[in-house]
Amino acid sequence: MDHQALLEQIARDVEPLLGTGTPAEYIPALAAVDPGRFGMAIAGLDGTVHGVGDWERAFSTQSVTKVFALALALSLGGDSLWEHVGREPSGNPFNSLVQLEYENGVPRNPFINAGALVVTDRLQTLTGDASSELLEFLRQESGNPELAFDPEVAESESAHGDRNAALAHFMASYGHIANPVPALLDHYFWQCSIEMNCADLARAALFLARHGLRADGSRLLTRSEAKQINAVMLTCGTYDAAGEFAYRVGLPGKSGVGGGIVAVVPGRCTLGVWSPGLDRQGNSVAGVAALDRFTTLTGLSVF
Repeated sequence: MDHQALLEQIARDVEPLLGTGTPAEYIPALAAVDPGRFGMAIAGLDGTVHGVGDWERAFSTQSVTKVFALALALSLGGDSLWEHVGREPSGNPFNSLVQLEYENGVPRNPFINAGALVVTDRLQTLTGDASSELLEFLRQESGNPELAFDPEVAESESAHGDRNAALAHFMASYGHIANPVPALLDHYFWQCSIEMNCADLARAALFLARHGLRADGSRLLTRSEAKQINAVMLTCGTYDAAGEFAYRVGLPGKSGVGGGIVAVVPGRCTLGVWSPGLDRQGNSVAGVAALDRFTTLTGLSVF
């Protein structure tokens, strides 16, 4: 398969969509990003990457980091994590408080904000410095030691983080948060501010395509754990549009309101795509379309 020609074809196909959708306006640092940007990269199992468009331009990964935090927490602490967070689609917006009210403070899955806070809390307990541990992990797996936090984005999220604070305090009242809420929120906001480009993102996720093996060949997850994360990505990774994403794309994927999406073809490759124009569910309009074209043109999906 000629990956470069494939990417160029996809870029041509999605060009009419560039500029549609709206950047994440509720985070001021993200609101000014040009929605006409587009980049896409494919990483093979050996780490070789091909890209098109703005594939080397860094962007705010936001909720895409939740996949990597979950993998780290599972690798260090095991299945006890699932005592405090579920594995079911939510059907509600990613920052909703509704379900916590009648499900005893247990969030539906680790990819909505409430569930991601539980995962970051667990990682903080296991490491003592959740955000820095995650950044170092991403540097190692992406092969890019220059990856960094964006202080402006972290501060912007903190200044507009009342709903996340409400989620964390509500879960703490049920005993599902172990660390002080202010410290947890700080690590969570810094985690979401990590900047990566499409190539970094695709390489960093290769352990999920390699069934749990890291870039250096060591095992991060068991084969079963890697399968489980991929499954939760497929069913819960794109907010309350996960069913539509599975229908159109047919791959495990995780999106972020910075416009990034990472997707996994188990045993074959990973993809990183970025375009900041979002639909009403918070997913990249052009990014989802590009992944749709990828699976259509290649026939590669989990179905």
